[in-house]
Amino acid sequence: MQENSKTLGPGESGIYNRIAVLRAERGTSRQQLAEAVGVNYQTIGFLERGDYGPSLKLAFQIAEYFSLPVEAVFSTQPFTPLSVQVYGPNSGGSK
Repeated sequence: MQENSKTLGPGESGIYNRIAVLRAERGTSRQQLAEAVGVNYQTIGFLERGDYGPSLKLAFQIAEYFSLPVEAVFSTQPFTPLSVQVYGPNSGGSK
């Protein structure tokens, strides 16, 4: 049987997230987030890289920590970069 060449997303989880961006925005370390949601700090790293898909409970805990709806933190589709959302698809290029 031939493997599908299409990847699931970052890592192997097929779940995209904004955890690293949200942590940077708020000056939160992996350790601080991990302690707040009751996991090991390495789990946060695995989540950020997409190597691990969170349980539903953990996804909600992380979203609650950032005071955001879960779909603002996690998605099965890639997130549109903020620069594209703000400046449009041709941002950063020369005219």
